Amino acid sequence: MKKFALLICLFCSICAWAQIDKVIPQKPNPQRLVNDFAGILTPEQKETLESKLVAYDDSTSNQVAIVTVKTTGDYDIEEVALGILRKWGVGGTKNNGVVILVAVDDHKIWISTGYGLEGAIPDITAKEIIDNDITPNFRAQNYYRGFDAATSSIIQAAAGEYKAPQGYAQRGRGNGGSGIGKIIVGIVVLFIILSMFGGGGRGGGGYVSRRGSGWLGPFILGNMLGRSSGGGWSGGGGGWSGGGGGFGGFGGGSGGGGGAGGSW
Repeated sequence: MKKFALLICLFCSICAWAQIDKVIPQKPNPQRLVNDFAGILTPEQKETLESKLVAYDDSTSNQVAIVTVKTTGDYDIEEVALGILRKWGVGGTKNNGVVILVAVDDHKIWISTGYGLEGAIPDITAKEIIDNDITPNFRAQNYYRGFDAATSSIIQAAAGEYKAPQGYAQRGRGNGGSGIGKIIVGIVVLFIILSMFGGGGRGGGGYVSRRGSGWLGPFILGNMLGRSSGGGWSGGGGGWSGGGGGFGGFGGGSGGGGGAGGSW
């Protein structure tokens, strides 16, 4: 009987998670640390916060993600914030991520901390950051100042907790050079092959050889360039995250529900 009850509870939990997963925003592509789905920040404010948080990530490996939505619907903001932390993988292998989630129409805030930062940013500290930095500014509709003050307090609270390993800042960005390098190498090889065909074709069938190579060269080159624009170099949908303001990408972090909330 106990096993049956346990299975029922497990089934209900899975169903509940499947439902809440629908309201969790998809991980942005390209990935960013500032994700203003509610549209309460100006482009300049978003870029300023993004640069600040990317620099912090690069130097410490701690990732602070700002997410704004209109509403979390019928779900607790705490559950949605934790869902974002886990689904996006905010933080790295040390689970050193933080999500600041704001539901604008609900007037609710939640700071969700990863396992690795629960010591540096305990629930009481997260609550103080909301009460002292976010709530007063949000009541004055100064959202940028609230986020700026809150992230500064988080950075101060977690000071010295982690240091980024050597080369961490370049993760996910090295593919840009390799993509261009492949194109250059491909062009050189292509011209060598074409010159070989062109030189050997003068004795017989040279016209066909040169015509074939002249038509084939641009075709191959076009395909190479086309692949590069959709792959690892352009940042539009591939490995290089330059389109996301220099952010190297989320590292697979997780959390267990630590954090605090508030309203304004």
